[in-house]
Amino acid sequence: MDEILEILEKDARITPDEIAKMLKKSPQRIREVIKKYEKEGVILKYKTVINKNLLKGINTEEVWALIEVNVAPQKDVGFDKIAERIYSFPEVVSCYLVSGTYDLLLVVKGKDLHTVASFVAEKLAPLENVKGTTTHFLLKKYKEDGIILKHKEDDKRIAISY
Repeated sequence: MDEILEILEKDARITPDEIAKMLKKSPQRIREVIKKYEKEGVILKYKTVINKNLLKGINTEEVWALIEVNVAPQKDVGFDKIAERIYSFPEVVSCYLVSGTYDLLLVVKGKDLHTVASFVAEKLAPLENVKGTTTHFLLKKYKEDGIILKHKEDDKRIAISY
């Protein structure tokens, strides 16, 4: 992968001037390359990873689920058409074609357990080419997008003195 992309993937906030210094290239050239990547769709989005466990006073409750989907591939288009139909739902954050027992792996987000359950029961499972699903609810996030999410927890152990 291009050095510029590797740098941006690790830190999207880094400036073209900083990248230019690191790579010993002109800032203008770095800006041109980044603009080209954006225009071509190579760079799709800049993202911030937020550790919502450390936010106080803000309602961050949401439910995440991994859903394995078994589908019947369609003639001449394979899995692409049904995957496109499924990833068009707003609840679907990510959609992957995988090997193994199931064909698609979805990452789904909802405001609560009922929302995710309703999505599976009312939108996903009834689709014509969906043969079965298995839902796994995420209980705790330890690492996301390569970043370890440290959980600030109060030490509830009793101090022992000798």
